[in-house]
Amino acid sequence: MKKISQSRREFLTTTSKASLALGIGGSFIGSGLLSSCKTAQSSGNNPFRTGFEQAPLPYSYSALEPAIDARTMEIHHTKHAAGYAKNLNDAAVAEGVDRGKPVEDVLMNIKKYSEKMRNNAGGHYNHELFWKSMRAARTDNKPEGTLLSAIEGKFNSFANFKSVFSESAKSRFGSGWAWLILMKDKQLIVTSTPNQDNPLMPVAGTQGIPLLGIDVWEHAYYLKYQNKRADYVDNWWSLVNWDYVATRYETAMK
Repeated sequence: MKKISQSRREFLTTTSKASLALGIGGSFIGSGLLSSCKTAQSSGNNPFRTGFEQAPLPYSYSALEPAIDARTMEIHHTKHAAGYAKNLNDAAVAEGVDRGKPVEDVLMNIKKYSEKMRNNAGGHYNHELFWKSMRAARTDNKPEGTLLSAIEGKFNSFANFKSVFSESAKSRFGSGWAWLILMKDKQLIVTSTPNQDNPLMPVAGTQGIPLLGIDVWEHAYYLKYQNKRADYVDNWWSLVNWDYVATRYETAMK
């Protein structure tokens, strides 16, 4: 049995404590997140404003090959993600939600809404973030500047961060997501959520602002990788759009 590293021990301990922490809810996220939304109500460049309609992919279906094949991207975007967007809008109409506000507002108040809203608002938000968090594969893909320094400061090295994040993604039982999030105390934490939940929701075990997420539902990888989720996760690292993640981090830190 492989000996667990000290930084991995710290991660597991910190994450466990964070799950019990108080005061991380809507007030923290709202001040850092919704204030950002309000200052750019119609700006498509705001990393913290997700609309209710599905956005076009920022690249072609084949752009992420060979890590993610074109057919998987097409089905994922036009069937699964499009279904979440449609069902979200249906739920919003039925439940009287103001669709002029960002989806983030719904997520942070998700206890007020139905299970249909929870599943589809989460699914829509998670996928909109997921598409933007990827780009064509790059060799030795890693962040730079303040984000890299923050990751290295928290996880001791970028390589160790990748190991911790990958383990979270690979070990998520069933369908769900793994996340890098920013906590109330401005610390970076790796966590995961089941199904289409995310860390903006007060129902999540650990709350914070999502900076990066990976979809580990089988529909995200099954055509190419079948049951080999670990291979999908390992290859996905070449696709991460660290420029976009850095923008989210720098905005959230303000």
